[in-house]
Amino acid sequence: MTEAPSMLLSQTGKLTRQELALVPTPLGTETHRPIAHAQVIEAIIETLGFRHIAVHAEEYAVSKDGMKMFGVLELQTGFEGCRFAIGVRNAHDKSMRLALTVGYRVLVCDNMAFHGDFEPLLAKHSKHFRLQDALSIGVDQMQRNFDPMVKAVDLWRGAQITDVTAKLVIYQAFIEGELDVPRHLARQTHDLYFNPPHDEFAPGTMWSLSNAFTSAFKELDPIPQYRATARLAPFLEARALVGGSVG
Repeated sequence: MTEAPSMLLSQTGKLTRQELALVPTPLGTETHRPIAHAQVIEAIIETLGFRHIAVHAEEYAVSKDGMKMFGVLELQTGFEGCRFAIGVRNAHDKSMRLALTVGYRVLVCDNMAFHGDFEPLLAKHSKHFRLQDALSIGVDQMQRNFDPMVKAVDLWRGAQITDVTAKLVIYQAFIEGELDVPRHLARQTHDLYFNPPHDEFAPGTMWSLSNAFTSAFKELDPIPQYRATARLAPFLEARALVGGSVG
């Protein structure tokens, strides 16, 4: 390994695409052919380009050994107060399959949220795996989720909740461990919900509670942050808080 990748992998923050290209890719085997993280990203951007979807911003993070990668490609297109985004994960060590998820970035506070967990693409990293074909299917699936995601966010913006309900959800997430995130973020999430830094996140709706969570998650290192935001929407939806007033 050269000095540049060694320095890169000692970082714990987010990487540019140029830095991501410095992460080495291990040799494959007869049944497992690792795909370079940067190659995956270049293929995604090309796939988006074929659909006339432009990338506004991008950020990436790798594990300390460089084997796992998570990334976010924020798109030019969006909806009220948000831009659509695609989350991507890849691994060289068989710990997880190449996968995509749809998300959004809240512009006023720069919060990132994935609206659901990562959906693995159809094939493993075998010698028969065709990256471009798999990504075409994956991006098409993500596009089909744009409208449902907008509708879900609109519901969250109109879903009133009581203070007792908000406190219960925060308790379940952190103290009971149902969201699998550090407990120390419970106080910060509580304070961000009941004393939000932005007027449009005034307490009382699912939207403001969701943004309190994602704001608190920014304290985490990038990879845990991406994982936590992917678990958040299913966690909140499982509590039957979306679709009307909650009390």
